[in-house]
Amino acid sequence: MELGFAAVLLLLIGYLAWPKGGRVIGRDEAHRLVGAGALLLDVRTPEEFARGHLPGARNVPVQVLESRLAEVGDPAAPVVVYCRSGARSARAKAILQGHGFNAVSDLGGMDRY
Repeated sequence: MELGFAAVLLLLIGYLAWPKGGRVIGRDEAHRLVGAGALLLDVRTPEEFARGHLPGARNVPVQVLESRLAEVGDPAAPVVVYCRSGARSARAKAILQGHGFNAVSDLGGMDRY
């Protein structure tokens, strides 16, 4: 029993220590959100976006996201962010949440869609 308690305690500590917004959504959840009207936001560079992007995506690079928040729209509306590997989308999610966007989901890399 002691080992079980220790394992649960370690899981709880890990969960509490995980950065807010660190969870990445799966393919099915992303499709459901976008199908229900969520904005699909590509936070890669314009050059990467031009080489290929997910259908219907809007491109606002993470490097300029704070200066272009109006392009993301209503802070209450759902947004699904993605990039190439997941690092920039996690950063974009944190930026958006820091500016009051409360329905932001992180897909991670675009290959997950």
